[in-house]
Order: sequence, then C-alpha cells, then structure tokens
Amino acid sequence: MFDPGQVISHMAMSQEEHVHLQKGMNFNLGGTYSVVLMSLRPNAPYADCVEDDGRVLIYEGHDQPKRRDIRDPKALDQPMRYAGGTLTENGKFFEAAKKHKNKSQPPHLVRVYEKMFSGVWVYNGLFKLVDAWIEPSGGREVFKFRLELTDEDVASRQLPQKDLDHNRIIPSSVKLAVWKRDGGKCTKCGSADNLHFDHILPFSKGGTSLLEANIQLLCARHNLEKHDRIE
Repeated sequence: MFDPGQVISHMAMSQEEHVHLQKGMNFNLGGTYSVVLMSLRPNAPYADCVEDDGRVLIYEGHDQPKRRDIRDPKALDQPMRYAGGTLTENGKFFEAAKKHKNKSQPPHLVRVYEKMFSGVWVYNGLFKLVDAWIEPSGGREVFKFRLELTDEDVASRQLPQKDLDHNRIIPSSVKLAVWKRDGGKCTKCGSADNLHFDHILPFSKGGTSLLEANIQLLCARHNLEKHDRIE
C-alpha cells in the first residue's frame, strides 16, 4: 500500500486497486473500503475542498453521465438513484454516511487519490466518511461528503502509531509549487522514482503543511532514512 504523500502514476494506482480507475467515485471497490479520485486544480470538474488545516476533505458528488438526452449535466441535480431505482455512487456513499450518523455502523473507509497533472497522482491517505448532505449550487442540488483523515488500517481497523505528518493533506498549490521548484526529483539524490512529499520540519515538531518552504521531494530511500528527524 502507498504512504500518504507518495507520488504515483495512474497505472500504479490502478494496479494497487486491481481495476483500471476511471470513475471518480468507487464505492466498496476494495470490499472493506471505497476509492475516490479528487482534484483541486482550477479546472477541476467538481468543487472539492480541504478544511481544518488539511485534516478534512469536503468531496463533491458526481453529475449524471453525458448522454444524448443530457446535453449539460451541470444544469441538473446530481442523482441519488438511476432511472431503474438502484443507487448511484452518490447514493451509496450518502447511505453509508447516514448509517454512521445514526450509529448503526462504523464510519466507512475511503482511500483518496489526487490528480496533480497528467500522469502524476498523489495518494492523500485513508479517510473516514462521517457525514453527507445535499446543498444548492448554481441553481441545482449537489451532494457533499465530509471525509476525515485517519491512520486507521483497512484490514484491522486499528490505529497504528504513525508520524503526525500523515494527519494533514498538503495543499495542492503547495505540492505543485514544490514539484516545480524541485524539478520532480529527490532533493538528496536526484532520483525521479518513488517520490514522496516530505515535511522538512515535521508537524510533530511545529512544522506546517501550508508553506512550500517546509515541503520537499524525497525518494523512498531518503524518506525512510529521514523519518521525523530534524536535519
């Protein structure tokens, strides 16, 4: 499994999930967890956003697929069900969130992958789906899902002790700036393989995820060697 902040290709992501990932919302794809694809780029099709200093993702539901009779999905309410009555991915995530809210089941786990630009993705970590609602947006209604970052393990549902840096999403603007500054290579050895976004001063020691100056690219070897050591 990938580490939070790890840079990956779409092929590697699809291999990890054992399916060619195309849909943005994939409920129960892993049997015990779901997968969502997100983007915070200016031209992103959905209004995802990060809150609480990177601990919370507000993920927007998805539109009706384009068809001959649907010329502009953005003009229509996002669907809860298909015409035949079965739940859409919006509906499946919505029902899972509501079951957690009424305490009938633990929060559903969701792996989140973020598209940086063509060919480059980042694993943002494992999240708990804790709430869902429908709100007006541009003359229509859209789904919103609240996902909270967790260190919980998919298999055991236990909370392993991990670096606090994993409990924060690095903002997309920071990741893009760091990628450009570091030339898409490890700052220690120049490798372009198995890269991770690393906190120079760890969050546990007062560092931040919000500033480009505190983030660097490291390859897997140098990231592992560093751990949370202040250099």
